[in-house]
Amino acid sequence: MTAFELSGDHETFRKVVRDFAEREVAPHVAQWDRDHHFPVDLVRSMGELGLFGLVVPEQYGGSGADFTTLCVAIEELGRVDQSVGITLEAGVGLGINPILTFGTDEQKDAWLPDLVAGRAIAGFGLTEPEAGSDAGATRTRAVLDGGDWVIDGAKAFITNSGTDITSLVTVTARTGPDEISAIIVPSGTPGFTVEPAYEKLGWHISDTHGLTFDGARVPEANLLGRRGDGFKQFLAVLDDGRIAISALAVGLAQGCLDVSLRYANERHTFGKPIGSRQAVAFSLADLEVSVEAARLLTYKAAALKDAGRPAKAVKHAAAVAKLYSTEAAVAATRVATQVFGGNGFMEEYPVARFYRDAKILEIGEGTSEVQRMLIARGLGLPVS
Repeated sequence: MTAFELSGDHETFRKVVRDFAEREVAPHVAQWDRDHHFPVDLVRSMGELGLFGLVVPEQYGGSGADFTTLCVAIEELGRVDQSVGITLEAGVGLGINPILTFGTDEQKDAWLPDLVAGRAIAGFGLTEPEAGSDAGATRTRAVLDGGDWVIDGAKAFITNSGTDITSLVTVTARTGPDEISAIIVPSGTPGFTVEPAYEKLGWHISDTHGLTFDGARVPEANLLGRRGDGFKQFLAVLDDGRIAISALAVGLAQGCLDVSLRYANERHTFGKPIGSRQAVAFSLADLEVSVEAARLLTYKAAALKDAGRPAKAVKHAAAVAKLYSTEAAVAATRVATQVFGGNGFMEEYPVARFYRDAKILEIGEGTSEVQRMLIARGLGLPVS
C-alpha cells in the first residue's frame, strides 16, 4: 500500500458513512435547504454514529481513529450536501479540536463528552468584521478583572455558533498589547449575544452568525492553553482545517460527477443520450481527472499528518490540497450545471445547490490567495 491509498478499513468506513448520507441526508436535504433549517436531530444521529468523536481518544467517548478517517467522513457527507459536511468539519476541527489539543484536563472533561456524542456543538470565533485573512488584526479584547476575563468585541461568520445545542464558542482576543489568547465562552453568558443568522448565498443548512461581546464575563480558568498562544493555536487549527475543507471539496466534485454521469445517460437528445456527445463525454472525463487529483492531494496531506511528519511539510501539503481541491470543486459545479443545461438552473436539481455552495470553499479557512502565499513561501520565495 502506498502512502496515498486508503486502507480496507477506511474503505469499509466510507461505505458506512455513504449509506448514512444516502439514507438520512439525501431524502431531506432539498427541503432543509429551502427552509434554511439546521437539523439538530441529524447532528445527534451523526454523534450516535460516532462521527464527531472519530479523532477523539476513547476516554472522552471517541474512537481514537486517524485524521484520514475524519476526512473520509467529511468527503462522503459533502458528496450529498456541503452544509452537512461543513457541520461535521467545523464541529470537529473548530469546535472539538481546540479543546482537545490545547485544553486542560478539567476543560476536556467538562466539554468533550457532549460534543463528541453530538448532544452539543461548538464554534470557533476567529474572524472579525475587520480581521479576516489578516487574523492578526484581531480587535476583540479581554481583560482580567477579579478573577474573570471581561470580553468586548465582535466576531463574524462563525459556524455552529447559534444552534439550539451550541454549548460554547472559543474566541480569540487581545489580552495584552502584543498578545492574542483563546478563551472559552459558554453559550448564555451574559454580555455574549448571538446575532441573527446570515442570509447566505449557499450553505443554507449550516448555522452561521455574527457574535457580539459587551462586557461578557467568564472565569479566568476558561483561558485555553497558555496566555498569548492564541495566534499560534489558531494557525495550527487552520492547518488541519484546510485538509478537512479539501476533503469537503472532493466530496462536492465527486457529487457533481455522480449526478452528471447519471443525467448524461438518462437525458436524450436527437434520439441518443447526451453522454454519447463528445463535448459532454470529454467534459466528464476531465472532471474525473480533477476529482482523482484532488482526492490524491487531500489524502496525501492527511497521510502526512497521520504519520507525524514535520509541521512545515503538513502545512505545505495542506495548502496545496486546499487550493487545488476547492478550485476544482468550483469548476466541477460549472461543468455539472452545463451538462444539465436549463435544468441545472432549476432548484429541483441538486446541481443548483452544489453551484451555490461551492464558492465559499475558496474563501473559508484561508482564501485561495492565502494558500498561494503559503505555497510560495514553502518554495522559499520571499513573498509578503
